[in-house]
Amino acid sequence: MPPTTRQQQRDQTRKHLLDTTVACLVEYGYAGTTTQRIQDHAGVSRGALLHHFGSKEQLFVAAIGHIAELHLEQIKAAAKQMTPGKHAVPGMVEALRKAMSGSNFLAGLELWMAARTDSAVRSALAPSERQLGKELWTVFSQTLGTDSPRVRMAYEALLITLRGLALTGLLRENDQRADEIIRARLHELLTAVDDAESS
Repeated sequence: MPPTTRQQQRDQTRKHLLDTTVACLVEYGYAGTTTQRIQDHAGVSRGALLHHFGSKEQLFVAAIGHIAELHLEQIKAAAKQMTPGKHAVPGMVEALRKAMSGSNFLAGLELWMAARTDSAVRSALAPSERQLGKELWTVFSQTLGTDSPRVRMAYEALLITLRGLALTGLLRENDQRADEIIRARLHELLTAVDDAESS
């Protein structure tokens, strides 16, 4: 195996710092994710952290993009395993549910909440989320084989529902009701795809 180049080492360190930031956001929340804590958990020197990210603001801005990339990769990987068409709807709904309930999504929620009062986080989050939204819809619609307005509306309703379920997950004693809600959204999507195919 050839030795890694300096650029590869820098890229690996940068990714390690971003992965550590995501893990800290999940474990400690936005307020508890300090640069010192990230540095300690990553096992890097202060100089190494500052070499890649000159401030906590820069680190969180980069983390926003990193989380978006992780979400997109997860959905794309799931979509590649499916044959396009209506029969892919349940699989895509489940893929979105997994992506929007795991640790990466929880880290993203921490940044969403921070964006309410932190203008730097908000200014970075908004364009990143818009771009992620466009790319996710492209993957979803191509896998389903339709981009009809009604399917798009059902898809958006699903995303809103999944975000709400993620936010309220800690309050639920079991996921039976959540499963019922997702099944209802799945039915709406299947109906929308049927209508698009018959029109």
